[in-house]
Amino acid sequence: MKKIFKKISLGILTVFALFTAYFFVGRAEPAQEIIWGVNFSQKQAEALGMDWQETYLALLDDLGVRDLKLATYWNLIEKEETKYNFDDLDWQINEAEKRGAKLLLAVGMKTPRWPECHEPDWVKNQKLSSRDISRRETKIKIQKLLLEYIEKIVSRYKDSKTIWAWQVENEPFFPFGECPEAVLDKNFLKKEAELVRSLDARRPVVISDSGEFSFWIEAAKLGDVVGITMYKKVWFGEIKKHITYPFPAIFYYRKAEIVNKLFGREVIGVELQAEPWCLIYLLSDCPVQEQQKTMNLKQFQDNIEFAKNTGLSRHYLWGAEWWYWMKERQGKPEIWQEAGKIFQ
Repeated sequence: MKKIFKKISLGILTVFALFTAYFFVGRAEPAQEIIWGVNFSQKQAEALGMDWQETYLALLDDLGVRDLKLATYWNLIEKEETKYNFDDLDWQINEAEKRGAKLLLAVGMKTPRWPECHEPDWVKNQKLSSRDISRRETKIKIQKLLLEYIEKIVSRYKDSKTIWAWQVENEPFFPFGECPEAVLDKNFLKKEAELVRSLDARRPVVISDSGEFSFWIEAAKLGDVVGITMYKKVWFGEIKKHITYPFPAIFYYRKAEIVNKLFGREVIGVELQAEPWCLIYLLSDCPVQEQQKTMNLKQFQDNIEFAKNTGLSRHYLWGAEWWYWMKERQGKPEIWQEAGKIFQ
């Protein structure tokens, strides 16, 4: 019995050692050229008390950003059922097109920024008839409405020269945010991706996943491109502390290598941490001193260097609205100026 136990223990230790050596030891092969972009959220700019259009134009014209990931917000575009207002999104896409910028457009219910899911109130308040009150039927009804919304978005913008890809939902496998059951469904996500492909076969579908807490297999099965998040210093509510993730750059490179070999999928960084992670979700409510515990000029520089070392060839930085807020409202332009070196 002791011999068997020793063999099992040795086997476990060997597997652990091999795992550690493969994912935590070594250096990635650098990308020959990196495309740097930013995430932009109309909602985030407004939450910081900024003029969102001014912020957007500053990114394009002051920083010289030419790659952006834009979020389409269902509760802004279809505030009332079947009554669509595309004015704000039209403006963002047109301004990008004027400057020859490229866009990754995120569609769905779960799109970037808290509370993560952005369904309109009329969807939240869906009431079925007295004979159809099951959770399953409610879920199916919401999914049908969501597919109709996605079809409107893709059909409207599929001829745009500036959109290079569609991101379907945002980290759909990562249970973060205030989201209904309807969106946390792999089978439905497949339907969403298939719908987008049927409407626009020319552009790839990006499926995103947690960079740290997933091996991206499900995203690779459903997406043409895998998008990952990349965070270094975060607030962990469970232990009430800021922590720095221990994952080295090779960790992301190795996982991307596996995804590429098994599925032939490219992996890109769709959310590189470049703003604070406060214990308060709204940055406008978080003291600047607290913000600088997880993002400051040195951390920004370190995160950029870290991303370079992962070997991924495309990264969208997360926090551009905050850089502008820090410059304009806090008199701290250091990160804005540092970001400018990347794009110019």
